[in-house]
Amino acid sequence: MDESKDLLVFYVNGVKTIEHDPDPTCSLLQYLRTKLQLTGAKLVCGEGGCGACTVMISKYDDENRTILHYSVNACLTPVCSVHGLAVTTTEGIGSLRTRLHPVQEQIAKHHGSQCGFCTPGMVMSMYTLLRNNPQPSMTQIEKYLEGNLCRCTGYRPILDGCKLFSKEACALGENCCRNKNGDDDNKNDNKEEKTEAYIPPYDPTQEPIFPPELKVNYAKYHKTSLLFDNNGVKWYRPTTLTELLDLKQKYPGAKIIIGNTEIGIETRFKNIKYDVLIHAANIPELTIITSTEDGIKFGASVTLSKVEEVLQQAIENSAEEKCRVFKAVVEMLKWFASNQIRNTAAIGGNIMTASPISDLNPVFQASTAVLEVISPDKVKRRVAMDAGFFTGYRKTVIKNNEILVSITIPFTHKNAYFETYKQALRKEDDIAIVNAGMRVVFEDESDVIEELYLSYGGMAPTTIMAKNTMSNLVGRKWGDNLVPEACQYLEEDLPLNPGAPGGIVEYRKTLTTSFFFKFYLTVTQQLYSKGILQGKPTPRSYLSAIETHECGPSKGTQVYELVDAAQKDDNPIGRPVIHNSAYQQTTGEAVYIDDMLPIKGELFVAPVYSSRSHATLLDIDPTAALQIPGVKGYIDYRDIPGVNRIVICAEEFFAVDEVTCEGCLIGGVVATSSQTAREASKMVEIKYQDLPAIITVEDAITNDSYFREPLVNECGDVDKGFQLCEKVLEGEVYMGAQEHFYLETQSAIAVPNERDEMDLYSSAQCPAWVQESVAQVLGVPCNKVTCQTKRLGGGFGGKNTQNIPIAVLAAVAAKKYNLPMRCCLERDDDMVMTGTRHPVMAKYTVGYSMDGRIVSLDVNVYGNCGNSIDGSEPTLGNLLRRIDNVYKIPNFRAACHFCKTNIRSNTSIRTCGTVQAIFIIENILQHIIDKHGMDPIKVREMNFYQEGDRTHVNQIIQDCNIEACWQECINQCDYYNRKKQVEIYNRENRWRKRGISIIPLKHGVSIGVIALNQAGALVNVYTDGSVLLAHGGVEMGQGLYIKMIQVASATLGIPADRIHTNEMSTSTVPNASVTAGSTGSDLNGMAVKFACEKICKRLEKYKNEKGSSWNDWVKRAYEDRVSLSATGFYKAPDLGPDPSTNSENSFYYYSYGVGCSEVEIDCLTGDHTVLRTDIVFDVGTSLNPAIDIGQIEGAFVMGHGLHMLEHLKVTPSGTLLTKGPGNYKIPSVGNIPKVFNVSMLKGKPNKRAVYSSKAIGEAPMILSLSIFLAAKSAIMAARHETGIDGYFQFDCPATPDIIRMLCQDEFTKQFPPAEEDNFTPWFVKL
Repeated sequence: MDESKDLLVFYVNGVKTIEHDPDPTCSLLQYLRTKLQLTGAKLVCGEGGCGACTVMISKYDDENRTILHYSVNACLTPVCSVHGLAVTTTEGIGSLRTRLHPVQEQIAKHHGSQCGFCTPGMVMSMYTLLRNNPQPSMTQIEKYLEGNLCRCTGYRPILDGCKLFSKEACALGENCCRNKNGDDDNKNDNKEEKTEAYIPPYDPTQEPIFPPELKVNYAKYHKTSLLFDNNGVKWYRPTTLTELLDLKQKYPGAKIIIGNTEIGIETRFKNIKYDVLIHAANIPELTIITSTEDGIKFGASVTLSKVEEVLQQAIENSAEEKCRVFKAVVEMLKWFASNQIRNTAAIGGNIMTASPISDLNPVFQASTAVLEVISPDKVKRRVAMDAGFFTGYRKTVIKNNEILVSITIPFTHKNAYFETYKQALRKEDDIAIVNAGMRVVFEDESDVIEELYLSYGGMAPTTIMAKNTMSNLVGRKWGDNLVPEACQYLEEDLPLNPGAPGGIVEYRKTLTTSFFFKFYLTVTQQLYSKGILQGKPTPRSYLSAIETHECGPSKGTQVYELVDAAQKDDNPIGRPVIHNSAYQQTTGEAVYIDDMLPIKGELFVAPVYSSRSHATLLDIDPTAALQIPGVKGYIDYRDIPGVNRIVICAEEFFAVDEVTCEGCLIGGVVATSSQTAREASKMVEIKYQDLPAIITVEDAITNDSYFREPLVNECGDVDKGFQLCEKVLEGEVYMGAQEHFYLETQSAIAVPNERDEMDLYSSAQCPAWVQESVAQVLGVPCNKVTCQTKRLGGGFGGKNTQNIPIAVLAAVAAKKYNLPMRCCLERDDDMVMTGTRHPVMAKYTVGYSMDGRIVSLDVNVYGNCGNSIDGSEPTLGNLLRRIDNVYKIPNFRAACHFCKTNIRSNTSIRTCGTVQAIFIIENILQHIIDKHGMDPIKVREMNFYQEGDRTHVNQIIQDCNIEACWQECINQCDYYNRKKQVEIYNRENRWRKRGISIIPLKHGVSIGVIALNQAGALVNVYTDGSVLLAHGGVEMGQGLYIKMIQVASATLGIPADRIHTNEMSTSTVPNASVTAGSTGSDLNGMAVKFACEKICKRLEKYKNEKGSSWNDWVKRAYEDRVSLSATGFYKAPDLGPDPSTNSENSFYYYSYGVGCSEVEIDCLTGDHTVLRTDIVFDVGTSLNPAIDIGQIEGAFVMGHGLHMLEHLKVTPSGTLLTKGPGNYKIPSVGNIPKVFNVSMLKGKPNKRAVYSSKAIGEAPMILSLSIFLAAKSAIMAARHETGIDGYFQFDCPATPDIIRMLCQDEFTKQFPPAEEDNFTPWFVKL
């Protein structure tokens, strides 16, 4: 190859881009955001796991003379790989300055954008689908969006926005006239019909054309070899196999890449450096697909999407018996990563990386796929993927100097049967826990096993074949006694040490035998259908093990109360007004912190933090980091002008002598780019002397490690109450941690100004706390520091205080260098440096009557607070005040213990303390119910509060709507009939079970610290009649800004479009409270209302002038020198002691709700599906029902993650294992209830809040407990099959391993848990 460097040429949104010296280490996302300032695509994870960076790539297919469009993760796509291609971002398909694309418009109109950080990626995924299929089905849409995560919406409104483009947009579905060809045969020529012409929402003919230059000059761009050399890395793009072989010989250590989906992770997160990269996507021999006598041969560079497409065509056009391996591959590819990954990842790369958890390698090994490899001297050889193919961890028999040319996926024949299995934490877009490929070949017209191939992933350092099992079963008949023997052989073949990497060893072992049992049943059915097996068939109930029920696309209803007919049309209160930033968010024009244009002289600071949980700092040496080009310096505690402490968090800022958790901030590296700063921060050498670490609640109890004395509340006489009880139970329950997983990571920009002034732009839920903390650390008064926040890309409580260290870090660096400083954390750094939901363990004693009425309850709750008490007192205080839920318990003692541990300080998060409280009390009730087989409806109802009752914290219940919500939900969900159907289903199905559960909720509204229940607002009216509205609330997707505009509009009596909110700034509204606890609308709404009422009062005397309007009143007031600016202030009334009633008001009112969920579990794998959820929620008179329903659905789905999916894993030494979406799984679009019905309680206005509304953002999350308890009910049905009845402890999160191992049967009994003292577990229960 010619060693002269080339130009990189590609198109972005129709504009030609030429890069003279491209950097091979630069991603397409980085290039778009920093070089082109196209910030619509977002950096969220950097590993292709969230879809926020999705863009569309278009490529001319010279062979077929067509344009190919495919979605990719821009964060993993090297910019050098897009030479000769066209890139389209959300900015390129529509904007507010030109026109909106229909996809952008419909997602916004259907309220599918809340915080908006995921929205551009959602838009581009849907847009790409439409470019390939202008009218897809809803199933196709849901499948295509699986690679895009959203933490806010719960996905339903996004799907609603996309539905308009689907076949199901018409009620006739596939039979819609739009799906038919030809003329209408039923025309009525004699009758004139007045019908509106159908206008499709999407017209593919209006899309921008593919750049003609890329088509005309195809050979120039795609058949010419390239070399890019920059930043110490060479990027070669050969176009012939000979060139590739020569390069491989010249650079033996070079990495060959296609989609960069593996190498991109290694270089970004494992800090692996490759000096030479070879892009092998343009070599004909590696991209050809041919059909042979043995099967279909795919070139090694063929993408997985193309493999899926070709195999699916073969399945549709060939005999079933010939395509059984093809079918298995296609089935596995359904769950293999995301569309974005499959569109770029190559089949050869999957093989050559030799991952022990590869989804495809067990399939290829079990089918004995044949590879063709070639050496530098052009000698080809065929290699079978047999039992000897994998030689060690990520090693194969293919030599280092050989190149994989192709893989032949074989045909099958009538006597061969093939199946594949995969189990992951989340079904969609997740890595496997265990997977398998299984093939059996019988003697002709017989059930005698001639050949058997069993290949497993996730059971060893390599993909492994169960050779002993295979050899012992050959020659055997396919009979009932085969399974027990196979299970025994599999145990011997697939041993796992109890402390093996990945953990959950007993579960993984059980999956190996459970998969074989499924395989056995599947093959048995096929043999019966062919008449080869005779006699008694498999019991019908057993077939549930292999039956999959396709639920189809999700659906649901949303019911809310319409505004009164007498309400004026321009009064927006109670109307479903669109989020005021929705259109900007869909077009990528909404600006978040890291989207802000660079400021002249701007530098970047990256944190340096501890890798140890508890240690003394012996030495910190930044020398190596300072040698890296672009690095400007290093900062630590010695650079602090003020105090080295974040007072609001009660923790040290920079560690000085000791670190108390992984993620403790030690210093920062300042550089000219974020990438350089991050790389250099990893080069700072730190020497530690480890100290004993306390990680778990159990550790803290054993070591008596607490921050303070327990927080205790008691009512009645608990000890005497137990003496009067007919029954007493003791128990324990545990809820784990939950990561906030806001899509926008912690971000801040600090700009130093004259006279020690500092301007902060921070992703903060409480800018006032940022202002105060920065002032303290810099040693200046608060009036020298201004903090501004326009919007957040999600918060969920994680930006109450945990954002402060990042803002302070930027400010300290800005102060030292007197230059603007940007600090935006990478996802893995964010997850290590910030805390999570408090894990809690509760031990309880409960006394009750024979019918289930609770008489006395004593609960001790142990919360894992982490290494500081930040957020723990309000969190456990919330738990203590709300642990009663809706139940009157006359004798009640609750104590909260503040466990001091060496993990990152846990903090506020959506429903902090409350969700743990309700989890505890509902599990206590469930213990009583399960112990005695009681009716869960009756037990809960008999314990309900009534109007006028006093709670355990002595607050009087007023306007109690729990009964109304309860009965409406029971009726709406048809609870009793469905419960009977569940019981019938469970009797008829052995290996799949269903459960149904209904949960009530009482949620007190206030912030635990009374002083924080206040808000301020500023209303400025300008002489043209426009209004600028400012208040102390922060917009983070919850629709606060639009709600406040609605309040101002209704109060001022002017249209909402005359009112604008710019941002929250400490210079505009001082001392604002944190936007948290669902109080944003209540507090700020009243402050806005009061300010507007002042304006109205001042304008009153001008309103009587005949024929005058708002603009006239404003002009006249100005001329009369009347102030057109007003402040409003509000404090929530009546909090604290109330001497008149001898009561204590912890909350200023209660919200109520009820949720019912039906769940189906796979007893052999632990998978679960939420079949249906019905929610009835009391929102008073909704300010904006569309926003409120979105909050209900989004909170519920986040709660689903907490209870069933999201497992934060930490090693016994305190190292976080789950650092991104690759191994921490939040719900995806496939996890939402298949039927999701939400209804707002009607006719219950709330006189205690603005315009009779109620808080909504947090409480609905708690109702997802109904999923958890429904799953428990299903497990009980499974246990009943083996004679195990009654109560069992069921901890949260109920991940598949927990569910599976509780469904005790012959397979789980084979693998009892190892004794804990005999091994070191891979992770611990925090």
